[in-house]
Amino acid sequence: MAHETKKNDQESTRLDRRELLTLAAASGAMALAAGRSKAAGVSDFELDEVTLAELQDGMESGRLTAKSVTEQYLRRIDEIDHRGPELRSVIETNPDAVAIAEALDKERQAKGPRGPLHGVPILLKDNIATADRTTTTAGSLALEGSIPDQDSFVAQRLREAGAVLLGKANLSEWANFRSTRSSSGWSARGGQCKNPYALDRNPCGSSSGSGAATSGNLTFAAIGTETNGSIVCPSSANGIVGIKPTVGLVSRSRIIPISHTQDTAGPMARTVRDAAAILSALTGVDAADDATAASQGKLHADYTKFLDPGGLKKARIGVSRGHFGFHPMVDAAMEEALAAMKSAGAEIIDEITLPTYADFEGSSRDVLLYEFKADLAAYFATLGPDAPVKTLADVIAFNTANQEREMPYFGQERMLQSEEMGPLTEEGYINALAKARRVAREEGIDKAMNENRLDAIVAPTGGPAWMTDWVNGDHFGGGSSTPAAVAGYPNITVPAGWVFGLPVGMSFFGRAWSEPTLIKIAYAFEQATQQRRKPRFLPTLDI
Repeated sequence: MAHETKKNDQESTRLDRRELLTLAAASGAMALAAGRSKAAGVSDFELDEVTLAELQDGMESGRLTAKSVTEQYLRRIDEIDHRGPELRSVIETNPDAVAIAEALDKERQAKGPRGPLHGVPILLKDNIATADRTTTTAGSLALEGSIPDQDSFVAQRLREAGAVLLGKANLSEWANFRSTRSSSGWSARGGQCKNPYALDRNPCGSSSGSGAATSGNLTFAAIGTETNGSIVCPSSANGIVGIKPTVGLVSRSRIIPISHTQDTAGPMARTVRDAAAILSALTGVDAADDATAASQGKLHADYTKFLDPGGLKKARIGVSRGHFGFHPMVDAAMEEALAAMKSAGAEIIDEITLPTYADFEGSSRDVLLYEFKADLAAYFATLGPDAPVKTLADVIAFNTANQEREMPYFGQERMLQSEEMGPLTEEGYINALAKARRVAREEGIDKAMNENRLDAIVAPTGGPAWMTDWVNGDHFGGGSSTPAAVAGYPNITVPAGWVFGLPVGMSFFGRAWSEPTLIKIAYAFEQATQQRRKPRFLPTLDI
């Protein structure tokens, strides 16, 4: 969730362009030096950085099979997650994954592939329900053993596309909506997920395992969820691409929720092309999620058709300077990224005004507190009368009764705050929601886009990964996820630079349903800059 509910956006003392470019050059040299440092006993892997096209070519030629690919990823998970670096990015693997892959190989031989995801292994964040032999727990012991009787719409769509559901990715427990000082990537079931670039650093969250496993090549790709920052922040911190769609483009049915006005699932992959291909499989109108009705006529069956290496030519790109300034080397990397976009033909419109977290004056936080209590009860109701917990109050009581296992490092302050909130008919909720949406939409993104005739707005996604700290919790420096998250609008992050060998991403966001435009621009940026580098699983940074 919402890493931005735990920090304030910071204003900056601006460095001049020469200083920023000097910092960018220094950071790039440090990144290369870190890349030459000794890895944590990690062997070479045949599928490192493999693309969707390469997987499909290999399976078409017979050099690869869905079974062999699935087995390789399962061995890699065992090596990296459970031994060696102990990345802890995967909570559990699907015991039927190999059998599913074998069946898909036979189907390919008999009928041909269903589409580009046929036989491709994908991890799901452990809040996305699957009616199989993997559990869905949001990382909490309170839901240990819970297996819903139906797939989430997301899992159903992936199965229909021929994907192999490889298992469940670790996450910040309850999608990071438990404590005001949590450590992202920690859950009672999965332990502390680590950052594959430097294992003593944090992967960000709440889709921590989805980001770390995809970056570390433990899976082809993963599905994350976001309320505020939980796809884009771990994608940025782990050096991958993340797409946070418009709310309603991807169904949330049978996904353990925080907020029905902000939650969405989305793809996390190593390239824009592959993320766009996965997004294509996820969309669709779902009767179980009213928000998806608005996507009728706006969704696309194939988002890869919008990929255009020349997509920056004549694009009008607004720069949200209010989201800069929290780290000089991040600013330097962003200046380099802006220069690359300009060289590729984009028109850069500087100093776009967007709301920062402080501009919402708590309204967006209050919306989440109200909705979490109500939406969680609605999810538990889908589990039937034998659900281990039925209300937020039950979860709070479970955590208290199991404090040594559930709360060894931080508490449940956020849950306690939510439990104090009333029903969604209260005036306080209605007013908070109206204000949050007005500030984010009419007075925020829509206004900036319309007044400046923009195709997209850009800002740094976040800072470099911080040291994991169970004593004090997370150390967010800054980020830009809040406007798009509160508005319910799309946001794509792409690797954009390096700070002491740690990746940082640039976010591209805009109007509702503008995924085609954002994908075109993000892809052109990726092709022009090529900032993705695979991680080395270093124990710590060698700087």
